[in-house]
Amino acid sequence: MVHSVYSDRDIFVRELVSNAADACEKLRYEAIAKPELLEGGAPFAIQIAIDPEAKTIAFTDNGVGMSRQDLVEALGTIARSGTRAFLDMLAAQEASKEAANLIGQFGIGFYSSFMVADQVVVETRRAGSSEAWRWSSDGKGAYTIASLPLDQAPARGSRVVLHLNEASGEYLEPHRLERIVREHSGAVPVPIDLVDKPGAEPRRVADGAAIWAKPKNEITAEEYTEFYRSLSGQFDEPALTAHWRAEGRHEYSALAFIPGSRPFDLFDPARKSRNKLYVRRVLITQDADLLPGWLRFVRLVVDSADLPLNVSREMIQQSPVFAAIRKGVTNRVLGDLTKMAENDAENFAKVWENFGA
Repeated sequence: MVHSVYSDRDIFVRELVSNAADACEKLRYEAIAKPELLEGGAPFAIQIAIDPEAKTIAFTDNGVGMSRQDLVEALGTIARSGTRAFLDMLAAQEASKEAANLIGQFGIGFYSSFMVADQVVVETRRAGSSEAWRWSSDGKGAYTIASLPLDQAPARGSRVVLHLNEASGEYLEPHRLERIVREHSGAVPVPIDLVDKPGAEPRRVADGAAIWAKPKNEITAEEYTEFYRSLSGQFDEPALTAHWRAEGRHEYSALAFIPGSRPFDLFDPARKSRNKLYVRRVLITQDADLLPGWLRFVRLVVDSADLPLNVSREMIQQSPVFAAIRKGVTNRVLGDLTKMAENDAENFAKVWENFGA
């Protein structure tokens, strides 16, 4: 079933990192009412550790962790999601969207692990609990759960250990794993460290910050330019930067750039948009149809909290929400171009020369 849902094996990294970030968000929320759950704990973080000799990759978080019942309910049934149940609980309490900042709404995401592993082990301890548990499965329908000595368990949170199959040794290469993390999960709201081999020092590969989620007055022009260059693959400076947060019926953050020079492949029929769509800071696609073709020169990132997704999250559903976001983004870009024409005719003339009809 997993292979029929996911076409890209790299997705397992995104799914496990998303689950780990969710666990931290859950604990952050629970600790509002029970601050003692965070006592003596390190700041929220995710660690990915490679063991080339054992052929394992371990994803560890210090989030909420799981009880035995949580393991049965969350991992014992395909497509049953603990996060989905948590969101339902928050909705019942009329909690804010900020409190429900969770991405892993489809339990099948965890099972993408079996695309690359012939055995998956989860070692977990729920925050505030004196018990720890080990869940293990080969992905063929059966699983085991056993008590785990506390000295072998995380102080709190979960450790997911993938025993890679013979066809997946490529993921033991640190630079390959780092690239996947940066590409798919570099903006999740929890820092991510990578350990290249046993005994190596952890190194930070994602800092838990997304530039579009920061207030504009905290971002320098140099930071905008650096992000534009990483997004566009160009080395010029943007002619126009538009950064805003839409609120109301549909909420999303957006960061758009109009390049200072014409991309060499602007009129290539095979050229992709390169516009990135995130949902709660997890990358969904790098080629989102967020703008009409005649605005194909714009470089854009959109991060939505409302967008519905299909079970694999590899394709967005063409929903009214997406259509509304697309319309809102298009109107904002056109509005800013109009203001530029009225207030900065010299620079607008350059934009028109590069991209006008």
